[in-house]
Amino acid sequence: MATEELDAFVASAASEYGIPGAAVGVWHEGRAGYACHGVTSVANPLAITPDTVFSVGSVSKSFTATAVMRLVADGLIDLDARVREYVPELVLGDEQAAASITVRHLLNHTAGLGVRLVVETGDGDDALAGFVARMNELEQLAPVGERASYSQAGYNLLGRVVEKVTGHGFEEAVAEVALRPLGLEHTTYHLNDVMTGRFAVGHNADADGNPVVAREWKDTRGNNPGGGIASSAADLLAWARFHLGASDAAGAASVLPAAVRESMREQTVELRGSSLGDGFGICWFLRDLDGVRVIGHGGSGNGQFADLQFVPGRDFAVVSLTNAGPGGVAFNQALVRWTLEHYLGVVDKDPEPVAYDAARAAELVGHYEIDAMTLDIATDGGVLTLEVRIKAELRAGSAKELPADYPPFEFGLLAADGDDYIVTTGAFAGQRGFFSRDEHGAIVGCDLAGRMFTRSQGLCEVQI
Repeated sequence: MATEELDAFVASAASEYGIPGAAVGVWHEGRAGYACHGVTSVANPLAITPDTVFSVGSVSKSFTATAVMRLVADGLIDLDARVREYVPELVLGDEQAAASITVRHLLNHTAGLGVRLVVETGDGDDALAGFVARMNELEQLAPVGERASYSQAGYNLLGRVVEKVTGHGFEEAVAEVALRPLGLEHTTYHLNDVMTGRFAVGHNADADGNPVVAREWKDTRGNNPGGGIASSAADLLAWARFHLGASDAAGAASVLPAAVRESMREQTVELRGSSLGDGFGICWFLRDLDGVRVIGHGGSGNGQFADLQFVPGRDFAVVSLTNAGPGGVAFNQALVRWTLEHYLGVVDKDPEPVAYDAARAAELVGHYEIDAMTLDIATDGGVLTLEVRIKAELRAGSAKELPADYPPFEFGLLAADGDDYIVTTGAFAGQRGFFSRDEHGAIVGCDLAGRMFTRSQGLCEVQI
């Protein structure tokens, strides 16, 4: 595979989006190619290579889901069994939900659980058990099975299911069923493994827009199933090839039967108004572009961003890893779009919003929340903006460095009589979502990146 054009695009995009270091891998026509740019850290620079380890955030969920499906294939887990059959101690704030959530609900984000639970349960082997013991503090956003709403906490609960069924710690269970058989030597949950090799550090922009090293490298151990794995471009491309059925690893056949692997790519629930996909399979986001099914998952952390996409019908995969915010999301999106068009002729274009409507804008303006973040919709009478921030009380109460907030993004509605929207500026440009209404037609929620923010009552007059 000739990589000159890929190299040139990566270098140009890294400059445009302010990325100190990026590692990109592409699988096409039976061959792998890589483009690596920049450095691991602006403070202690080493060249990025295909084996440089990044914190890949929610791409971790695909490893958790694969481990669960291996246990399903072995007859140890039933997808439609209640989670309490495996974790009988589960207590949620909503008892009806706790009694009815199944393994499948967790895998395809239809359990109605809040996005995440911000608790510290230590680095010991009881970290997941401690996390689950705190899940009674988690908000129930929707009735079980009613709709898809992305949940980090749900995947952490899946990790506890794996522990209970196997009798092993979650990390060791995943290593045994997937990492070692596939030879993924640069993929790990453990910082002690990361620090012995070459790894990228995250960066966030300072007040002048310059990248500054982010001091928290990855999330807590209790969040490992939902977002705690670290990996390299080479390993993630091998992971994508495994899910494509193109792996040449000696142990690939033992990880997951082909039929089970393929079943993970079948749509289980629709996703409305999301640039991430049209629906969920088992973990995977599914998109149809130009009649081609594209499957993948992204991830983000403190100044590190990952994206993995593959196209089974065309034996194609792309991995993009970056080490800086706020431009990492935009870089990854641009890189994936460029490779899809360059290698496959598949075009992914953003829809155009309709003209600003003052009456519609007035309906949307207000304050929305999830467990860890706020979302404020405002208008200056000609433009709508959306601002997402980590809750102030979490920042004040955290002893750890948290990712920086983004400045407000402009957005517009996609139809004069509809509630779907698209972000048009800033780091989230191209992200789509929608507003939810109650039975009386009033706006009660805003979805962004698959997450449902609930509108707060009495705080609906925000202007800029």
